[in-house]
Amino acid sequence: MKYILLPEKSENINYYKANLHCHSVISDGRKTPEQIKADYMAHGYSIVAYTDHNMLVAHDDLTDDKFLALNGFEIDVGEEHHPKGEANKVCHICFISPENNHKMVCYHRTDNIWGNAAKYRESAQYDESLPDFIREYSANGVNAMIEEAKKNGCFVTYNHPAWSLENYPCYNGYEGMDAMEIVNYGCVVEGYDDNNGHCYEDFLNQGKRIYCIASDDNHNRNPDTHEDCDSYGGYTVICSPSLSYSDIFNSLKNGMFYSSTGTPVHTGPEFLSLSYEDKKVTLKTSKVRSVYFMTNLRYCQSKNAPFGTLIDGAEFEIKRDIKWFRIVLVDEFGYKAYSNAYFIDSLDSFKSE
Repeated sequence: MKYILLPEKSENINYYKANLHCHSVISDGRKTPEQIKADYMAHGYSIVAYTDHNMLVAHDDLTDDKFLALNGFEIDVGEEHHPKGEANKVCHICFISPENNHKMVCYHRTDNIWGNAAKYRESAQYDESLPDFIREYSANGVNAMIEEAKKNGCFVTYNHPAWSLENYPCYNGYEGMDAMEIVNYGCVVEGYDDNNGHCYEDFLNQGKRIYCIASDDNHNRNPDTHEDCDSYGGYTVICSPSLSYSDIFNSLKNGMFYSSTGTPVHTGPEFLSLSYEDKKVTLKTSKVRSVYFMTNLRYCQSKNAPFGTLIDGAEFEIKRDIKWFRIVLVDEFGYKAYSNAYFIDSLDSFKSE
């Protein structure tokens, strides 16, 4: 039986370009939510998740038939502050809220809110029956935050481990997130190696079945270059029957998306379809230079176009004791797209028409 991992576009299915990590003037960004909407729509986006630091402000008023504003916020916890603020490890996580749920989780009435976000403290919604949430920088402390967010139905992403100065001993104990950032474009622009394929595989090889997203984490604040230098470079493409909040959120929860990278003037590589049947993985793509089939074993594969040409798909066979696979596309300019990881035992137990 065939398992459709990513369906082809049709009358009933569309693909929507999304930035799932974004900062506005509500925290430490330079642009208003309205400006961000206009700018991202001008670059082909249909979705922005507004994830200002430690403050959830609903932006449902920005949603229309061509644009969806997802509501959320980014929460952080870190080591005791280093004298120069340069060496303390931190953990940053985004909580994207379900539809019509504007309550903050892990809320503290007096701590953790800084910068412009403090101006919105009086309008913050939270469960007033709960005590103040005390953050702790440890695996248990991070997991407690993730658990509270999941209880509230949030889509939870682990962000930019390189910028956070986190490595395997830091994040290997984190549990329960829905996804991690395989690319954080804003951090890459700043000089950090937040292309996180190895980190993603660290999670997968522990058996943690999470997705991967690419995001901008845009602040639009670099005074020395074009103000949009941290925008439009990392994005997630969501497969959904409509642009409604409920359909998009369900697609996120079910992993019906892939991630890609590009520039303001260059769209990155695209997955056009992806399926699994009888131990074979088949995909159609935009024109690319290479397709990499990556697994948990020392048994990976690739399909590469002859010099001077491009290919638009590939087929790979599942052999040996492969537990999971993921696929990376590389276009002629070197930009990459990333599938989520898929676990073979789940695919083999799935029955579909």
